[in-house]
Amino acid sequence: MAYAEYQAQAARQFVERLRQFETGMLITHGSNGHLHGRPMAVAEIEPVESERFSCYLWFLTGLETSKADEIRQNQQVLVTFQDRQKPFLTLSGRAHIVQDAERVDAFWRENYRRWLPQGKGDPNLALIRVRLDDGQVWEQSGALPESVSF
Repeated sequence: MAYAEYQAQAARQFVERLRQFETGMLITHGSNGHLHGRPMAVAEIEPVESERFSCYLWFLTGLETSKADEIRQNQQVLVTFQDRQKPFLTLSGRAHIVQDAERVDAFWRENYRRWLPQGKGDPNLALIRVRLDDGQVWEQSGALPESVSF
């Protein structure tokens, strides 16, 4: 198997593991140089088939939030996933703020209302799209992580 094919297969396996999680910690760079993390419900995981396999990770947010401001200033983010019954995952990528009413409608779940009380019709509602650059998987066995580049 050629190395490029091996990497694409490893990336697909990473995405399948990623699908086990509903919530991740999105970590952004603050303007003061500090890192800011917050739990975010995963709205969608969208595979991207191109010259190299990757995927987009989608979250819903408000346009007027500190995380949206931080992403506009520095697109490099880290997202971590942890659960005692599953492998631990980290991924890094580039985030963008996207306004797309059709995607918001498609991704909307009624339980998002606790954070976004005006619902999917809120004009302040936007999406965060993270294109994965690389990731690591730690199995519960404590073995060294598997790394994958997208």
